[in-house]
Order: sequence, then C-alpha cells, then structure tokens
Amino acid sequence: MTTLAARLAPLLPDRLVAATARLVYPRFEPELARLDELCPPWCVTAVDVGGWYGPWTRRLAERAERVVTVEPVPRLARLLASSAPANVRVVQAAASDEPGTARLWLPPGDDGGRGLSSLVRRDIHGRALDVGRVALDGLGLTDVGFIKIDVDGNEMAVLRGASGILACDRPALFVELEARIQPIAPVVDHLADLGYAGWVLPAGTWIPLVPAALEAHQARTSHLASQGLLRRVLPFAGARYVNSVLFLPDGRRPGEPTPVSGAVRDHGPHVLREAPRPR
Repeated sequence: MTTLAARLAPLLPDRLVAATARLVYPRFEPELARLDELCPPWCVTAVDVGGWYGPWTRRLAERAERVVTVEPVPRLARLLASSAPANVRVVQAAASDEPGTARLWLPPGDDGGRGLSSLVRRDIHGRALDVGRVALDGLGLTDVGFIKIDVDGNEMAVLRGASGILACDRPALFVELEARIQPIAPVVDHLADLGYAGWVLPAGTWIPLVPAALEAHQARTSHLASQGLLRRVLPFAGARYVNSVLFLPDGRRPGEPTPVSGAVRDHGPHVLREAPRPR
C-alpha cells in the first residue's frame, strides 16, 4: 500500500527527504540509537549494505575510522556520495556472492525511495534495473568490525560473498530478516555454523534469538510492516515490528567489552574455520 509519505517524497528535494529519514530512523529502528553496543569501539571499517538515504551510514561515520556503503539504486548512491562525510566510500552496486551484473527489482513507480528494492523478485515488484553486482570480499576491505545488511531477501548471497571477511575479521553483523519475505532459518543456521549467535531487541534489553519466536512475533505484527515510516515512529504508534537481528561471534554478548583490533586473528575457536581472502 502506498503511504502518504511515499506519495509526497518525490515532490520534495532529495536532501530534505534524506535528512528527515536520518532524523526519525532511530525511533523506527531503535538499535541504531544503541550503536555503541553494535559497532565495537575498535571498529576500523564498518560496512552499510543497502544504504538507502544513509541513516546508518551517517552514524557509522561518526564511530568507525572508515565506512563503505553499498547501494544499488543509482539515484540513492549518487545522493549518498555527494553528501556523505569524507570517511565514507560509496559503492554503486548490489552486494551479492560474486561480481557481475544483476537485475534489481523495484515496486511499480518506485525510484528506490521506499527501500524495497532487491535482487530477489517478490509480488510487490513490477520493474527492474540492470545494476552492477559485487561481493564484499572483492572490495579490498580490512579490519572490518561491523556489517549492516538490509537487502530484502538476498541475505544469504551477501553472506557468502563476505565469507573471507567473516572468517578473518569476525565482525558484528546486523541483518534484517523477515519471514514474510523468506524463511529466516537458513541465515541463522549458516551463521551458527560460523560461530555466530543472534540477539534481538524487542524492548529495552537484548535477548537471545529464538527463530520460531521471531517468526511468531512477525506474524502477529505483520500489518505494521505495511505502514509508512512516519506513521511507525509516532509516539502513539504502539507495538513495534522487530525485523533485525544482531549476530555476534565466538560467545560475545551485546554491550560486553570487545577485543582490540586484530586480536581475534591470533586466537579463538574460529581460527579453525578461517578461509583465505580472494585475491
């Protein structure tokens, strides 16, 4: 359903829409307001996969030494590149498991502003753009401490394309998972095999992820997912639709002290699973 905000956004300057989105987004996704518990203080490189208007990119740029934002929608990538802080690198492409080209699907009449584009076509999609495709392992990234992934169904391909980074740097991951798009178990199981455990923030406290409980919650509150961003952040909006999971490796817990940069390469059970970075 097209929301009032979605109808008005094309009539407003892109920079105004972006500034408004960045301002209200922490109410929509309160994990963003607790970034110190997600992106460790030793984080050198943070990655924002699916940059949209940049609410995560901007705040990550204040915390990490450098930020790499991957955004496939050309208009949004140009906007981010022209307005992002100096320590942000914008890659105009879709993150996946290998380089090349791909079809990016969008709803009819949408220019990317609704944040519903994906390489995985759904019933809401009516048109496509040809875009470049990249694997995170192929971007030459080092000392990655945090990766946020919002790709509407293409999560497994993004993770496969980052297998070298996950093995070497052991970053925290913040992944949007929605059972209404596709089952969440494959992502959870894949990351569990790599030594990652999930955490969710339904209220004020992080709790361990129980996939069945998250799916049940999303089924009960799925009607909220069709509401516009502005309606969902109003003080009287009521229940929250939880659709993002924080994955931490090797027994780490949200808010606990983390190792200094590079220390994880030298010890820990993940060493047995390390894979060489693609050249």
